[in-house]
Amino acid sequence: MQVLAGDIGGTSTRLAYFDAACEKLTLIAEGRFPSQKFGSLEEIVKRFNGEQGLNAERACFGIAGPVRNGTVRTPNLPWSVNAEDLSRASGIPEVRLINDLEAHVYGIDLLGPEDFEVLSEGLPNPNGTIALVSAGTGLGEAVAYWDGAAHRPHPSEGGHADFAPRTEIEAELLLYLRDAHGRVSAERVLSGPGLRNIYRFLRDVRRFPESPAIAEEMLADDPAAVITRAALSGDCPLCRQVLDLFISLYGAEAGNVALRYLATGGIYLGGGIAPKIIERLKGPGFMLAFTSKGRLSPLLEAIPVQVILNEQSALLGAGRFAAC
Repeated sequence: MQVLAGDIGGTSTRLAYFDAACEKLTLIAEGRFPSQKFGSLEEIVKRFNGEQGLNAERACFGIAGPVRNGTVRTPNLPWSVNAEDLSRASGIPEVRLINDLEAHVYGIDLLGPEDFEVLSEGLPNPNGTIALVSAGTGLGEAVAYWDGAAHRPHPSEGGHADFAPRTEIEAELLLYLRDAHGRVSAERVLSGPGLRNIYRFLRDVRRFPESPAIAEEMLADDPAAVITRAALSGDCPLCRQVLDLFISLYGAEAGNVALRYLATGGIYLGGGIAPKIIERLKGPGFMLAFTSKGRLSPLLEAIPVQVILNEQSALLGAGRFAAC
């Protein structure tokens, strides 16, 4: 059976055709499109199908946003996607929409050991709940419970929950972002735009000197990418401070998710940012923030933490969901 799978994010839309037999997927064709340059998902699917000349019996698209009654309004794209409309437009008889983090979780079982980087081995419980925290264009979160045979994902919009500062500098960051946005969610700091927000805060409030060269580069390129590159190369002290604070905030939020869902099966970090900063994540900042939970710190120390390195995990998960 041929299936069409999609991983739809605020930055990129990935599509792939698979020959599928539930747990076994064989890639036939793949494409990647800049989401912001298209007016709808239907437009991208039509273009991809026209390029490939293929037809699917089923399709599943993992989309960043809450899916309700077969429809999702994407928070980081000006799109409204409906499964029935997409089926008619594409000619695919059966189209399913699921949350992108739900698709990521379905994809985890299809990955191999080489697709993960371990931050903490912990004491894994194979039958315990697992959770995924994914920072990229936005912040996605999902949980999967053990049903006796497999982990079954349940989507959430936890990335849009309130940002909870722990320190004086984080409280100042909250007030700075509140002046700009009103309510402040965790996504405002843990995302690509979040890196830019932290940069502006440290520059404007904490008065860290800004490099003219970095400021000019940020006008020509994605600010989050510029900040990350400069932080990792050591060329910009301000960018290093931004990344240090980001990593600490990421660890704290991942620890919060582990507590909320009692994720004794493990925490997974997905999204586009974590693999790019993997060496810094392996430093002390992330795990210190993850485990610093007062009386429950020993619980967090026993929870495994891994980074998903394979950027196709959500695409594979969508293909698996379409096939099964």
